[in-house]
Amino acid sequence: MNRRIHPETLPAGALLATYDQPGSYVDCLAASLPRTVSLPQLINAFYGSRAFRLERAMIGVALGRKAGDHEVQRLASAKSDQFSAWSVEARTHDQILLCDFRGATRSWLMVEAEGGGTTIRFGSAVVDAAGLGFRLLLGFHRLYARLLLGSALRAIG
Repeated sequence: MNRRIHPETLPAGALLATYDQPGSYVDCLAASLPRTVSLPQLINAFYGSRAFRLERAMIGVALGRKAGDHEVQRLASAKSDQFSAWSVEARTHDQILLCDFRGATRSWLMVEAEGGGTTIRFGSAVVDAAGLGFRLLLGFHRLYARLLLGSALRAIG
């Protein structure tokens, strides 16, 4: 399924576009599915996926900000704007933009219905990407982003 994942420029109206500026890093991965997927379904699949469960567990231990499946469902259904180490910065019917508790990174999901199918997008932003640490971790980040989106696609089915 990962073969369908490809980098893309941010679409017009992307909530993540605010951070696409000099000094920041922004990426966008996309995949098309032959069925309709809603934003709540994508949020549940992404943050409830096997790959993301590990990240949730590590954040829970390291930062004391645990988030289980119930919290994923609350985020997906817009009953909560807090999720583990993130808070909702913006939300529309087809997008969600999350900000980490330090304000350093953003995580973005978008669904776009088209002809009975759906294009799913996942992107992230690092507000200050000038540091050596970020440059050293960029390769890992790109690989991990593909892994996360692939795991969400498998969870959607």
